[in-house]
Amino acid sequence: MHRYLPILDWGRRYDRATLTADLIAAVIVTIMLIPQSLAYALLAGLPPEAGLYASIVPILLYTVFGTSRALAVGPVAVVSLMTAAAVGQVAEAGTMGYAAAALTLALLSGAMLAGLGLLRMGFIANFLSHPVISGFITASGVLIATSQLKHILGVPASGHTLPEMVDSLWHHLDSINWPTLAIGLAATAFLFWVRKGMKPLLIRLGLSKGTADVATKAGPVLAVVVTTTLVALLGLDAAGVAVVGAVPQSLPPLTMPDLSLDLIGTLALPALLISIIGFVESVSVAQTLAAKRRQRIDPDQELIGLGAANIGAAFTGGYPVTGGFSRSVVNFDAGAETPAAGGFTAIGLAIAALALTPLIFFLPKATLAATIIVAVLSLVDLHVLRTAWTYSRADFAAVSATILLTLGFGVEAGVSAGVILSIALHLWRSSRPHVAEVGLVPGTQHFRNIRRHRVETHPHLVTLRIDESLWFANARFLEDMLLNRVASDDRLRHVVLMCSAVNEVDLSALESLEAINTRLSEQGISLHLSEVKGPVMDRLERSHFLDHISGRIFLSQWDAWVALGGEGPEAAANA
Repeated sequence: MHRYLPILDWGRRYDRATLTADLIAAVIVTIMLIPQSLAYALLAGLPPEAGLYASIVPILLYTVFGTSRALAVGPVAVVSLMTAAAVGQVAEAGTMGYAAAALTLALLSGAMLAGLGLLRMGFIANFLSHPVISGFITASGVLIATSQLKHILGVPASGHTLPEMVDSLWHHLDSINWPTLAIGLAATAFLFWVRKGMKPLLIRLGLSKGTADVATKAGPVLAVVVTTTLVALLGLDAAGVAVVGAVPQSLPPLTMPDLSLDLIGTLALPALLISIIGFVESVSVAQTLAAKRRQRIDPDQELIGLGAANIGAAFTGGYPVTGGFSRSVVNFDAGAETPAAGGFTAIGLAIAALALTPLIFFLPKATLAATIIVAVLSLVDLHVLRTAWTYSRADFAAVSATILLTLGFGVEAGVSAGVILSIALHLWRSSRPHVAEVGLVPGTQHFRNIRRHRVETHPHLVTLRIDESLWFANARFLEDMLLNRVASDDRLRHVVLMCSAVNEVDLSALESLEAINTRLSEQGISLHLSEVKGPVMDRLERSHFLDHISGRIFLSQWDAWVALGGEGPEAAANA
């Protein structure tokens, strides 16, 4: 039971000190999460209460099934944007069909995540290139920030791609609502200042570091309170300032997703993409925070925990959720010791949903837009382009393509391109293994690349070190490279494949080795292997390759060098 219910593990060691730490963290995260939840729901095209609902039951379920001690689950910017893009294809925002489709999307995502977890497929996160995912998140941050400018300006702009948004905003500049713009710019400037300048100011005024930190985390709430009060007192809603309006004063309702086959078929691919991106983002944050305390997480169980959270969201009026970076870091810094901190956060949000929703009737949407803009601009990391250009042009091409496709064609095209490019990049690199011609380092028994070191070689002998397992994708590359090398040198009599880095040889690679052996034999050249690992040798012994190989199998490369003439021309003649 501990495998699938981690709460049974940490729960039995729960004590008063841990409770105190978790409660303090929960209070801080709750204060931060209230405006974020409302804002991200609007970003997803849903009523603001959907953000609160998506932050209550899902968090409770993750508390039971999750393994991270600090991960804070709930609505996040990128997944909210992807939800809007996916659901917007099947229904119009603001309709019952739109809300039902969001529930279905959460259910599909949860089922996929839980299924992958039960199949122990947490390793899938390793197949996504981090630079590519970083590029997608950067582009998504730009899209999200741009999409919120219409709320800052108070104009009815639209669009799902950057060109569409910019064009729509440009054509609506003559209809800017100036009170809305004033509120939006002031809230944005204040929230940016809160991040950098509020804490030092409070410390200079005499507050303790801990108190100043809590007050800084509550900065967005202050912006909400001030702008809401201002709109209510001055009646700015009558002047065209868009407000949140009436929000149901209730706990999350029991809801039923739309299970029609047509809708499921339409949302299946977006749900898979949301699941992958959400899991990669979540597990990256969880592993980073766990490492700081010398803890570990279980990626397979994380899939189950996130799956349960999304399934819970589907039946309680929410939409797809995952672990958020900013709130998880806040949760960690605030001292959260166990997932129970998330459970207490859910209780705090439930109280807010019951008691505080009437107070946000006059909350301007421009303030929520400012909250989103300030939050997502921290995701924009253009530095990854410079790093990728300097380190790897292939990575730079993949990152650039992901960013451009996301900005130009939308999030679904971008995330699809990101996943495909990650896999394609892996396959391309694996299909072109590093193969080095090596020689003997003088005075040693070590062999190194002839292009990097001063080494001894022999005119009748060539040794190629293969730095990759051999499989169907790269076997032909090795075959072509080796035969091209041999064709340029009539003096060769021996070829040694140094297999110290080869962990596996599949059937296609075995056929290539057989073809290499045959072609070399026809040219009067013997093929030898050295430093073959035990498991690889076990497989080769089950084939007929060792019966037909023209040369020998050497335990070490030094043995091959000595036997085939590496110590001098006389030894070569004897060999």
